[in-house]
Formats: sequence, structure tokens, C-alpha cells
Amino acid sequence: MVQRKKIRVYLRERILRLPLNLKKYSIFWKIKLFLKRLAGRELWLTEDVKLKTRFHGDWEYYPDYLNKDSVIYSLGVGDSIDFDIGLINDHDSNVHAFDPTPYSVDWIEHQNIPSKLVFHPWAVSSKDGSMKMMQRVNKTGKISDVMWTEVTNDSISDETIEVPVYSLPSIMRMLNHSSIALLKIDVEGTEYEIIENILHHNILPQQILVEFHHRFDGKTLKLTQDALKNLQNSGYKIFSISETGREVGFIRLNQQYCN
Repeated sequence: MVQRKKIRVYLRERILRLPLNLKKYSIFWKIKLFLKRLAGRELWLTEDVKLKTRFHGDWEYYPDYLNKDSVIYSLGVGDSIDFDIGLINDHDSNVHAFDPTPYSVDWIEHQNIPSKLVFHPWAVSSKDGSMKMMQRVNKTGKISDVMWTEVTNDSISDETIEVPVYSLPSIMRMLNHSSIALLKIDVEGTEYEIIENILHHNILPQQILVEFHHRFDGKTLKLTQDALKNLQNSGYKIFSISETGREVGFIRLNQQYCN
């Protein structure tokens, strides 16, 4: 009887650890994404074009368009500038990073960043002015230090902050930029407003890397579907889809790069 109990405890512990171990393997993420798609929680996306891409940090991009004169906007820093530093090291590009959250502002002050990386403590949306934000709370009730989201009318929080916010057209005017070579968007749900705004103003970066947050409260798959459709109608092709299915890379191809 004691031996059977030991076996049950052992098996339970092994099963509880199994998902964590499996996360090291790409097959885990493929199966998880497939099941989420079957359940209607993720979209059935496919790449429109195959390109020789490169990774820095968690982001996949197409390197052939980038050089020392390229202007790159990186929206959302959190506690990682691996992607930004990688682009500077590989292409000597000019990277402007944006994040208004207290954690990121404090974190970036303690980093040794190159001169080609310029940090702006601003939020980015479809408007100019101020934005109220609150820390994200996950399903278990844990409050995130890094992740902050915009406070909407139906959001309830005792702890909010107010930060400066600007639209992409306004930021480009302020920084005297006429074009953007690569736009990375990881802004915890505000991506939908940003995409709609830049397309409305005919701001068309060569590449757009975006994490969609339709899993968040108040966001839906329909918002992501509409954003995808509008981007593709504006000449963008999907060249990258992450293992989770939520980070998507879009590109406007020059003819010589088409496969």
C-alpha cells in the first residue's frame, strides 16, 4: 500500500513537471497552437512569402533591407533590448525605443546602451496627450512589474499611472523622420489602434513585427483579423509567424526579393 502511494506521488510529480519540460521542444508549441486553433482561440495563419530571416531576442525579421541609415522604431521595451542591440550590432541601424512604464524607465537607466539606441519614455497610440495605464494581472491574480496596459472605461484598478502618449505621425514629426524601415510593436493591446492610425496616414514601414493581444480582456480575434486584412490590403505580406501564433511579421517586398 505504501509502495503504491509512493508510485502515485512520483507519477503525479512527473506529470506536473512534464509540460514545463516539453516547452523546450518546438513540437510542444506546434501542438499547443494547433489545439488553440481548433478551439477557436488562435487564427489559422500561413506565411505569404518565404524569406531568409534572422532572430534577435524573441523577434524574427528580414535583414536584407536594413543598413546604417535605417530608422527602426521599437515600441515596448519591458526588460529586454536584445532585439534592438542585435539590429545595431548587425546593421549599425538607428533604433528608437519607446516605453513609458516605470519599470522599463528605471531598468533602461541602469543599462549600458549604445549611442545608436535612443530611448523615449512615451506611450504610442493613435492620439497625442496622456494615457492612463495599469499593471497587468494574470489569470492567477499575479501582478506584473513589466506588463502595463491602457486603462479603458471598463477597466477597474486602484493603481493607475498617467503617461505621455503620441501617435506615430506625431513622433515622426518630432524626431524629423520621413520613413521607418522596421516597426516592432509589443504594446499589450494598443497595437490595433496603432496599425489603424498608420495605415490611415499612409505610413508604411518596410517591415512590421507585431504581437497581437486578442487573448486580453476587451480584445478579440476579430480585431486581429481586421488588422491582418487591412495590412494585407495595404501591400503587406506575412513572412513570419511565431510558435505561439501571436507574433507576426509583415513586409512590403521589393520585386527583386520576391520568391
